[in-house]
Amino acid sequence: MSDWKRIIIAIDDSSRSLNAVAYVGNIAGHLDDIHLCLLHIYPEPPPDYAQSGASLTDYQMAQEQQAQLLFAKAGAILQSHGVAPQAIATRCRIAGQQSISAAILELQTKERYGTIVVGKRGISKAEEFLFGSISNALIHNGRDIAVWVIG
Repeated sequence: MSDWKRIIIAIDDSSRSLNAVAYVGNIAGHLDDIHLCLLHIYPEPPPDYAQSGASLTDYQMAQEQQAQLLFAKAGAILQSHGVAPQAIATRCRIAGQQSISAAILELQTKERYGTIVVGKRGISKAEEFLFGSISNALIHNGRDIAVWVIG
């Protein structure tokens, strides 16, 4: 089993995501030997993206720039709760041909994180039925890990 103090915090630009960061900060700021990974997974560009004249590299660079802003904001929240900067790592990845939840679980398995934290997305039951839920997929597909869904 992986160490629960190795925590992935999957973030996006929503307020619920930043609430999840603050929640973890409240806990992690008081713990020794904590290792946090701020993770931003972004989807592939829309099908008509290439028609605009932009390249995949342009899209990835724009996504990376947005992620850096998210990481700075989330890192500041964690540090305000007493988390040491050296305890915080960042990763930004494209989901590729897989779902965002599968990309999160891939990193979790590869790097042996024991806990995944996500903010509740606030989608309706109909949207969840049609499109699925990242938190539901993590709960159902994660093995030997804790998944914290913060509302």
